[in-house]
Amino acid sequence: MIRAILTDIEGTTSSISFVKDVLFPYARAQLPAFVAAQGGQPEVARWLAATAEEAGLAPDDHAGIVATLQRWIDEDRKITPLKALQGLIWADGYASGAYRAHVYPEVAARLAAWKAQGLELYVYSSGSVPAQRLFFGYSEAGDLTPLFSGYFDTEIGGKREAASYARIAAQIGLEPGQILFLSDIVEELDAARASGLRTTWLCRPPLACPADPAHACVADFDAITP
Repeated sequence: MIRAILTDIEGTTSSISFVKDVLFPYARAQLPAFVAAQGGQPEVARWLAATAEEAGLAPDDHAGIVATLQRWIDEDRKITPLKALQGLIWADGYASGAYRAHVYPEVAARLAAWKAQGLELYVYSSGSVPAQRLFFGYSEAGDLTPLFSGYFDTEIGGKREAASYARIAAQIGLEPGQILFLSDIVEELDAARASGLRTTWLCRPPLACPADPAHACVADFDAITP
């Protein structure tokens, strides 16, 4: 019996275009001013130092660090310090009303229905946990954060690594087979299934489920029966 649902964000609850066409450009444009103004703050300094270490730069080379972060954004790199810094920058955009996070039309109602049924809801995304909380806190459907029991990012491990899902199951406190993972990425679903999780593949239009899908495949959340 499924007792918890673990969901991806991009391409699953929300459009890929919102992240790529709104959030990424905003963070890229704001990075130089953000680092100049906030680089001395402990949390920001921590992630700038992690970026420098990853890129082989001097810790005080802020120009090089900013250029590296902007390049990683352009390359859509799933690197923890980048995701953490993006989350800090996005917080300003959400708070100022520059944008609201996109969610597909059925998502909020379906999440609420699952919660009402007694299912625990969790998020696992390459974006940092603070960024995830912002995303669902400032969504087009309102504040959805009360629906979720927890959030996981790449600090627990990569999304295409089976061990990451085993760690998540252990932290949730359920057997892997009691957790349903939702994603639009087959390699993530493969990794989750390798750890014993149940899986469902989201193929949002204009994509369509293949004739012989590797995982249970649906077009939207309304087609999912946990």
